[in-house]
Amino acid sequence: MSGYKIDREITELGEHVRGWRMVLNLTAQQVAERADISRTTLRKIESGDPHVSFANVTQVLRALGVLDRVVDALDPLGSDIGRLRAGNLTKRRAR
Repeated sequence: MSGYKIDREITELGEHVRGWRMVLNLTAQQVAERADISRTTLRKIESGDPHVSFANVTQVLRALGVLDRVVDALDPLGSDIGRLRAGNLTKRRAR
């Protein structure tokens, strides 16, 4: 996947984070405090800065009340192909 496409998707993710904050009528300060991060870090997340830590992004998703949705969306058993190939989930890599 090209770097441009990833950058665009990270930017879109940040826009969605900001959108959730707005529809929940929360200020940047409120979300930053709930996520235990700085407003600067929240601003970076919302603007799609790819250098923000995964932990900070998940803290913000939790503060917005959407982390469970993201985790559920990533569950391979939530898809037909994931259920079909569920046996692959228990296989270990050869060393």
